[in-house]
Amino acid sequence: MSDLTLIILAAGDSTRFNSPIKKQWLRIGHEPLWLFVANRFEKTEKFSNIIITASKNDVTFMHSYTQNKIVVGGSSRQASLKNALQYVDTPYVLVTDVARSCVSDAMLARVLDKKGEADCIVPSLHVSDTIVYDDDTVNRDKILRIQTPQLSRTDVLKKALDTDVEYTDESSAIVANGGTRLFVDGEDDAFKLTFANDLKELGCLKEPACITLVGNGFDVHAFDDKGEMFLCGVKIENSFGFKAHSDGDVAIHSLIDALLGAAGMGDIGMLFPDNDDKYKGIDSKLLLQDVVQRLYRFGYKIVNVDITIIAETPRIGAYKDAMRNTLSAILQIPSYYVNVKATTTEKLGFIGKKEGVGVMSSASLNYFNWTNK
Repeated sequence: MSDLTLIILAAGDSTRFNSPIKKQWLRIGHEPLWLFVANRFEKTEKFSNIIITASKNDVTFMHSYTQNKIVVGGSSRQASLKNALQYVDTPYVLVTDVARSCVSDAMLARVLDKKGEADCIVPSLHVSDTIVYDDDTVNRDKILRIQTPQLSRTDVLKKALDTDVEYTDESSAIVANGGTRLFVDGEDDAFKLTFANDLKELGCLKEPACITLVGNGFDVHAFDDKGEMFLCGVKIENSFGFKAHSDGDVAIHSLIDALLGAAGMGDIGMLFPDNDDKYKGIDSKLLLQDVVQRLYRFGYKIVNVDITIIAETPRIGAYKDAMRNTLSAILQIPSYYVNVKATTTEKLGFIGKKEGVGVMSSASLNYFNWTNK
C-alpha cells in the first residue's frame, strides 16, 4: 500500500478562461480535462488514493466519470485544499492543479524521488529575463517560478493551512509555518492553463473526439380547466392549461430530457424535482436556460433538436415559427436546426380523447471544439 495520496484541485470557476465552457471540462478525446489529468497520474500506480475537488454544481456529473473521491471545493484554492485534506490519512500528499495538465513522468519522478528530504518538495524554474520590480532591477538568479505538483508531509501541510492567511501554494504555507522546502527542476512543458490562448502551449492535449451524441425525451401532461397553456415557450390561446408543478410546458420538459439524455446527465426530475417549491409555477424557459448553460459549461455544443407534439387539441400550426424562434434563442443555435412538428393519435387513447398532450423530442450534441479557438 502506498504512503501517498494525490489531490487534484479542480474546483475553480474558470473566470479568466473567458469561455462558456469551464476549462475543467475541455474534452481531450472523450475525457474531460480533469479526468485526463487524473488518469495520467493514476497510470503511474504511485497513489493509494486520488481525491479530486470540484465545484458544488459539478460534483454529481463528475461521479458518473470516476470512482475516485470527489470533494466539494471552497471559495479559494486553499479552502478547496483544506476540504480535501480532511480525507487524507497517508503520511504524504501530492497536490497538483488540473490546470497544470502536462506534467511528465520524469518531472513527477524528480519530485517523488526526494520524498522525506524536506517538508515540501517543489518543482521550479529559473528566470532568464531581466526582472524589474517597483522600478528596481531584481537579481534574477534569486527568482524562481514555482510549479505543481508539490509533495508535502501531510501533518505539516495540515498544520500550515490552519490559518486565515491565504497562500498561493503549499510550500509558501509550510515555510511560513517554520517548515522546510526543497526545490527540484520543473519543466517548461508543465505550463499552467489559465487563459484560452494558453491551450497552444500544452502539447500533450489532443483534440476532442469527433462524435455526435443523441438523446430522446418523452413527457405527457393532462389538461387542467384553469391556468394558461404554454408549448415550446409560446403562449397558446386556449381556455385551459396543463396540470403540472411548473407552468406545464410539456414540450420544453420533453426537450430538456432529450438534451440531458444526450449528455448522460440524468433527467429533468433529478435537476428540478417536482416536490421542490422553488419550481412551483416556474416558467419552463428558465429551466431550459439552466440546462443549456450546464451543457455549455460541461463542454457540449448543441447541434439540433427535433420535437413532435402529439395532440388532438390545441392546433399548433400558427405557432410553429414562434416556437422555433423562441427555442433557437435559448438553445443558441440557428432556427433551422430547431424542428417542431405535430401529429395526432387518430382519436385513440387519452390524447385522442382530448385529455392531454404528449411530446417526443430528440437532441444531438457535439463536444466543444476548443482547437478552433
